[in-house]
Amino acid sequence: MSPWIRYSLLRLGLFGAVFAALYLLLPAPLASIGVTGFAVVVIAALVAAVIALTVSYIFFARLRDAVALDLAERRRAPSADPDAAAEDVVADSGAEGRPRP
Repeated sequence: MSPWIRYSLLRLGLFGAVFAALYLLLPAPLASIGVTGFAVVVIAALVAAVIALTVSYIFFARLRDAVALDLAERRRAPSADPDAAAEDVVADSGAEGRPRP
């Protein structure tokens, strides 16, 4: 599995776990100050995003570096398109074989 898929799944899983925990634990304390309903979901999502970002930044540095190296390698490698030469010939000769003006 490529590193960016592992890194993305790990971050999404971490966000989901933190969000679920906060969603279950936050309603009681927030209800005591009058916050209920959709606001609890929004607050849980924002706090989960910050926690997941912080944890992934601190603890997943090696995996993040692997993702960066993989992306740099893909960027460096030329993209091979087997039809590129044929398309260039058609484009240079014009539409339907007529020479371009």
